[in-house]
Amino acid sequence: ELNQVAAEVSAPHALLMEVSTGTVLMEKAADEKVHPASVTKIMTLLLILEALEDGKIALSDMVTVSEHAASMGGSQVFLEEGEIQTVETLIKCIVIASGNDASVAMAEHICGSEQEFVRHMNERAEGLGMKNTHFEDCCGLTESPDHYTTARDIAIMSS
Repeated sequence: ELNQVAAEVSAPHALLMEVSTGTVLMEKAADEKVHPASVTKIMTLLLILEALEDGKIALSDMVTVSEHAASMGGSQVFLEEGEIQTVETLIKCIVIASGNDASVAMAEHICGSEQEFVRHMNERAEGLGMKNTHFEDCCGLTESPDHYTTARDIAIMSS
């Protein structure tokens, strides 16, 4: 019955997982590498929320937007260089508006640079057992062929 469901899923890649056990109920091309685009921000948010949980940052922390963060295209909240926002506001900008600029501002706030934050993203992905994932940026804006994941790895990351 689940195989029939897989055949009827219109998406080219899919994976249905029972989260508490990790049992895969249905999959379709679940290990084919694809560009994650803004799904990248799930890992960005995971690292932000873990930094909050670990006390490295607080919701009330003030974040100054860099020129690099403000220069992001794509989906954005139009932050300006030098603008100051709280961590809480920037999280909302990422979750609600998929803000590339807010993602980069938070990456820089936590790790000093987007590149260092991306290194942590890749380490975390490896630690979670995401075998077919590699990140090149924190928001998914890159068109690099070295920025990829799979439906299976997205399910692991999301759980």
